[in-house]
Amino acid sequence: MNKTLPEVPDSFYWTNEGWGAALRCRALEPIAQHLFTTRQLQLPSAEAWQALASAIDVAPDRVVSLNQLHGRAVAVIRTELPAERPSADALVSDTPDVALVIRAADCVPLLIGDSRTGAVGAVHAGWRGTAMRVAAAAVESMAREFRSRPADLVIAIGPSIGPCCYEVGPDVVDAFAAEGHERYLIDRWFLTPRDRKMRLDVAGANRDQLILAGVLEENIYSCGLCTAMHLDVLTSFRREKDLAGRLAGAIRSSARASFDNRG
Repeated sequence: MNKTLPEVPDSFYWTNEGWGAALRCRALEPIAQHLFTTRQLQLPSAEAWQALASAIDVAPDRVVSLNQLHGRAVAVIRTELPAERPSADALVSDTPDVALVIRAADCVPLLIGDSRTGAVGAVHAGWRGTAMRVAAAAVESMAREFRSRPADLVIAIGPSIGPCCYEVGPDVVDAFAAEGHERYLIDRWFLTPRDRKMRLDVAGANRDQLILAGVLEENIYSCGLCTAMHLDVLTSFRREKDLAGRLAGAIRSSARASFDNRG
C-alpha cells in the first residue's frame, strides 16, 4: 500500500485496487459494496469503467452514471437500465446487480445504504445542489420508492473541497438564503476566518441537511479529506481547472445480505 496516502478516520480505510488506491467506509461495508476512487483511476476511459465495475463485482454494462446538472433531481434505477445516462445529481436503486456511480472533483460525493431494505443511493452535491438539498431529496426518494426509513440509513461522505480551501462570494450565501435555509445554518456553513475571505463548509452543510431529513447523526461518516489539499491522491477542479480529472463514488447493494423489506 502506498505510504503517502493521507490519514483517514477509523471509520474509513484504504484498499489497493488494480489501478491503485480506493477509499471505503467500514460502517457502510456490511450493507453495500462501495468505494471512492482516487486520481489513479483515469475516468472516463472504457478501461477505467471496467476496472471500477470489477472492484465492486458487477458487469460493466450494469454500471449507471449521470449527466450531472448541479441540481436536486433524483433518478430511480430498477432492473431495466435506462438507454441513456439520466440527467440528475442523485441515483437510487434496490437492484443488487446494478452499480450507481457519481463523479466529482471538489463537489461532495455521498453514498447511502439502507441497513433494513438494502436499497442504496449515490449523490453528487456541489454548492448549488447543496443549496437545493439534493442529499435530502435522495433520502426522500428512497423512502418513497423503497420504503426506506431515514433512521436506517448509513451514509459515507467522500473527499470534497474543504472549508480550508473553498473560498466563495456573497452570491453563494444569497443562493442558500433564497432556498429558505435557516439563518443559524447559513452562519454555521459559511465561515469567515482571520483573512476575512468567506469559505463554505459544503460537506458540513450536507451533513446537517441529512440530519434534518431524519438521518441519525451517528450514522453519517465523513472521511474529512479535502480534495484541494491532497492533489497527489485526489483531484480538484478549483486547483487544477480543466486539467482536473474526476473521482468516482460507486455503490451497489450487497447480494450476500438478507433484508426484510416488508416492515
